[in-house]
Amino acid sequence: MIKSIRHKGLKAYWTKGQTKGLNSDWLPKIRIIMSALDAADEPEEMDFPGSRFHSLKGDMGDYFSVRLTGNFRVIFQFDGEGFILVDIKDYH
Repeated sequence: MIKSIRHKGLKAYWTKGQTKGLNSDWLPKIRIIMSALDAADEPEEMDFPGSRFHSLKGDMGDYFSVRLTGNFRVIFQFDGEGFILVDIKDYH
């Protein structure tokens, strides 16, 4: 279950269906990722083919990541009850 979204464009898309602030080429993949996050009970459920799911290291060690496109990733934390601080980052 998604509990909080940090990225403004992603939040507007998920809560209101608005696409402003998001690359239109990403929308199909964003829908898949966000739907999977909302249905998942554990972070490991995001480890589906092509997702490149992994936990991050260093300063972002409490985040998990799945591939959106190129260098962009959807990152998130898990608080034991749901997914929080969902964001889109180019951290490479």
